[in-house]
Amino acid sequence: MVALETEHLTKDYAVGFWRPRPYRALDDLTLRIESNEVFGFLGPNGAGKTTTLKLLTQLIYPTSGRISIFGRSPGDPEVRRRIGFLPEAPYFYDYLTAEELLAYFGGLFGLRGQACRARAAQLLDRVGIGGERRLPLRKFSKGMLQRVGLAQAILNQPDIVFLDEPMSGLDPLGRRDVRALILELRDRGCTVFFSSHILSDAEALCSRVGIIVGGQLVTAGSLSDILAFDVSGWEIVVADLDPAVLDDFTGRVRRATRISDRRYALEAPAQTEPERLVADLRARGGRFISLNPIRSTLEDFFVQQVAARRAQSPAGRFMPEG
Repeated sequence: MVALETEHLTKDYAVGFWRPRPYRALDDLTLRIESNEVFGFLGPNGAGKTTTLKLLTQLIYPTSGRISIFGRSPGDPEVRRRIGFLPEAPYFYDYLTAEELLAYFGGLFGLRGQACRARAAQLLDRVGIGGERRLPLRKFSKGMLQRVGLAQAILNQPDIVFLDEPMSGLDPLGRRDVRALILELRDRGCTVFFSSHILSDAEALCSRVGIIVGGQLVTAGSLSDILAFDVSGWEIVVADLDPAVLDDFTGRVRRATRISDRRYALEAPAQTEPERLVADLRARGGRFISLNPIRSTLEDFFVQQVAARRAQSPAGRFMPEG
């Protein structure tokens, strides 16, 4: 089942005071997101990620194009009941506590009384907000506010969740918790659409990704489709190796990097039999530490795509007049 579909979605803003010019923030975006998948929407700052999420949640309206969520308009009341949303920089009422904030949002979804309080307590526990849940939100750090924002985004047990930079402001433990939460939502049958520029999180979480640069979708698909996951080489870390021995491996190792005294990281070509090379290094007195395949990463692909697109259209995204 299709959870989300956009066709030729475009958004122009008028920029300037005396003679406003149309600036294209999003250009002809066509996407199709299936139910129960985690989709990562990736791009550099200013690429159009937040504009897209505002369009999907109908905080702003498109210049042209169409959006369908579960086969309906995003403004349909039934669709809105099934959506959760975390904006990039959530702003909440400073003098409410976390408990009061979730009670307020719960009321918007028809939750009342003990059921609302129990749901709020459960979610605050889940996102790691303890006794501070009774403090005013103005005393919260950015990371704590982000956790509260995540709790409100899933308060109504949505079928699709839009998360704009959900890892923003979080420490490593917080990022780990959010990754686990996203996978829990997926396992429950929820569709998760999140924007990010933290590529390692996308690589760990997403079944598919889309990369947007300069308001245009560069590519979209599964990681296995858009990345070359074939091994391009081998990294072998070895210790207690006499530097003079390295000369004997010149033809078999394309790079040797000294880590510390008598400890080296060796890079061998993909066609090398790593087990034989490790055995030969051991025979020459080396102590084997680790062996890792060298593969292309999402970050490698992302950097290539951004550089290529910027080289094609360096002039910017203002539309011609007339």
